Amino acid sequence: MSTAPAPPRTHDTTERRPPSPPAPRRRTWWDRLKRDKFVLLLALPGMAVIITFHYYPLLGNVIAFQDYQPYLGIRESLWSGFDNFSILFNGDPDLLNALKNTLTITALQTIFVFPAPIVLALILNSLASNRLRQVVQSVLYLPHFLSWVIVVAVFQQMLGGAGLLNNYLRSSGHQALNIIGNADAFKALVTSQVIWKDTGWATILFLAVLAQIDRSLYEAASVDGASKLRQTWHITLPGMRPIIVLLFILKLGDSLSVGFEQILLQQPAVGRQASEVLDTFVYNNGVIGGAWGVAAAVGLVKGVIGLLLVLMANKVAHAFGEEGVYKA
Repeated sequence: MSTAPAPPRTHDTTERRPPSPPAPRRRTWWDRLKRDKFVLLLALPGMAVIITFHYYPLLGNVIAFQDYQPYLGIRESLWSGFDNFSILFNGDPDLLNALKNTLTITALQTIFVFPAPIVLALILNSLASNRLRQVVQSVLYLPHFLSWVIVVAVFQQMLGGAGLLNNYLRSSGHQALNIIGNADAFKALVTSQVIWKDTGWATILFLAVLAQIDRSLYEAASVDGASKLRQTWHITLPGMRPIIVLLFILKLGDSLSVGFEQILLQQPAVGRQASEVLDTFVYNNGVIGGAWGVAAAVGLVKGVIGLLLVLMANKVAHAFGEEGVYKA
């Protein structure tokens, strides 16, 4: 008895894919809190300091809308609405003078103070000896840790009427120079003090960025015959551009604050006409003069202008392809 041949066996050529892993469970807020609990505990002291000394005092801006009297307190002082802001629109000569001095010092510090650490970082980075670089950095960092009282005293001992420079000029038969008490030289003096005190410390960020630039880029440029100047222009500065843009935006936000303690210490020597800035105007009219509401109004407007400058500068940075302070 014959049987029909069995059909040929066909091989299944379809690829057997392994089952896809289950989608990871999305972490809840509580899960992230438990995961990062030790980091958050370490951050609590810093957060407490920032909230206590930076955010909580912002509530005091309410006195800008009051006829504030210290013996009455915020709750009992009468509300005055926007009356305190009228000084901004009435052309008060003292306020206009403070604004003019502030903008002049801001321009000088933007032109001379802001680029100084960039140039210094490039010079330090070019030093071949690491030991020499460390010694120079240590010397340049030291002035940052001195208070403005000491810095002003040092400049007075060097450039004052009885200072080292004038004593040398007198002993050489030359006429002494009036630098510390010269109202015309005050803004240049303030700018030079900031450069001496903070330039060395400000190079830390730029040196850190320079250390992250790929050294092979310099080697390739050197093989192609690029000079040191062209390497700096085409490799170093583009590598530093993000941090330069970030710091410049932050500088704009703080541009109307040009050194309260530094200027207040030297104000008696040159007079308020030459040295009054917005910060000292707030102090002299609020704490000294008792016009608390007017001083708070000026300080509040100054802060709002600084915020707007940061937002606008950040928009411009985004337009040129930079991240800025925050992403859009």
